[in-house]
Amino acid sequence: MRRCRRAPALAACLLAVPLAMAAQPAAVKSPASAAPVDPDFTKARAEAQQILADLVRIDTSNPPGNESKAAEYIKTLLAREGIESQIFESVPGRGTLVARLKGSGAKRPLLIMGHLDVVGVERDKWTVDPFAALIKDGYLYGRGASDDKGMDAANIEVFLLLHRLNAKLQRDVILMAEAGEEGTSQYGVDFMVDKHWDAIDCEYALNEGGEADVDAGGRLLYMGVSTTEKVPRGLRLVAHGSSGHGSMPRLDNPVVHLAAAVGKVGVWLPPMRLNDTTRTYFERLATISTPDDARLYTHLDDPKVQQTLRETRIRQSSMLRTSISPTIIKGGFRENVIPADAEATLDVRALPDENMEAFVAELGRIIDDPEVSVVPLVGGQARPATPPSRLDTVAFHALESAQKRVFPKAITLPIMQTGATDSAQLRARGVQAYGISIPGTEEDAHRVHGNDERTSLESLGQFVEYLYRAVVEIASAK
Repeated sequence: MRRCRRAPALAACLLAVPLAMAAQPAAVKSPASAAPVDPDFTKARAEAQQILADLVRIDTSNPPGNESKAAEYIKTLLAREGIESQIFESVPGRGTLVARLKGSGAKRPLLIMGHLDVVGVERDKWTVDPFAALIKDGYLYGRGASDDKGMDAANIEVFLLLHRLNAKLQRDVILMAEAGEEGTSQYGVDFMVDKHWDAIDCEYALNEGGEADVDAGGRLLYMGVSTTEKVPRGLRLVAHGSSGHGSMPRLDNPVVHLAAAVGKVGVWLPPMRLNDTTRTYFERLATISTPDDARLYTHLDDPKVQQTLRETRIRQSSMLRTSISPTIIKGGFRENVIPADAEATLDVRALPDENMEAFVAELGRIIDDPEVSVVPLVGGQARPATPPSRLDTVAFHALESAQKRVFPKAITLPIMQTGATDSAQLRARGVQAYGISIPGTEEDAHRVHGNDERTSLESLGQFVEYLYRAVVEIASAK
């Protein structure tokens, strides 16, 4: 398919591919639940695949974003079905699309969301064109195939299915395809929350941020539903001293002081603290683990276990505590000049209830050097710290129910994301937000934000059914 360059013509160009293969059964309702009969998920998978391919072919690398091009494509796609939508632009080109299927209003709305922007690429490191949506060996390759246009494609497909089936909904279902998630939320979710909250106001939200691990044999082990996430709270270590000639070593050399401070930070293990999400996560994970791994997950208070997790299970280890990773060191400009100052950047991912003032004070005590200051990192993306979404809601139970129907050999685990998503801004407004994801292998996960990003088409099809069943249960339940 040829690629279109101009935004007005883009949607028409991409929509030239027929979507007649989409499932469009009669709007028959189940008398017991008022939910529609099952659509043809084989056809739904094919349509979702086409939507994903079209979205990947639209370069929305952030910066600069240009999400409006993808939003216009979706707007035209929905209009073909008679669905109205609106594009909200924080600045020209940075558009977020919102559409709504009306329910009875008996319950507050459900929001299904994904982001349209993607991170940039190192083209010389890719073995395929990152914006060609190449299909090979059962995978669709391209930037955004996993993060997050796969989620967008599934959301759009489920939205279309509900519309075609004329589903009798107790809640409005809102579709949002947003701008700016990759480090510039001021153009997307922040703009929508601050300026257009009435367009997305909801009780529940389904977003990216889950984990669905597939083992080497192709078996899904669990559907991880993110109910909370750690909070980015970057810090800097700044060392000051006296500049001078490198031939005369100084005791106040800031590079030496900084290096010692970074070393202390690198080995410090902040105290472990579980919340409802992580406690349930480890309890359930132990039930599907080998005996050796199960012992780790049921003896988290043991310092030896914590050390083992730190060495061999770094994601699980990070879920136990506020984490610190030194990521950047700056100091000096010539080989023979001792600089007057040096600094290091720390990527701090705080537990949602972390007292950062007390944490910084403790970090200063650990460093124990008056020549080194701990200061907040200025700029970057500030996300709010919020309580976890609950595990006793209609939405979480619907996700568990959908998992049992689509992936009966797996289980559902609540997880705390060690990264960050735009669900944080929604939780700050009282929304019960849950992160889910298309199933993938560890290799697939490593390609996200990396080279040769890809999504399994089989998994995409399964995810569409999973999402559809969860949305129907949440939105039609009385």
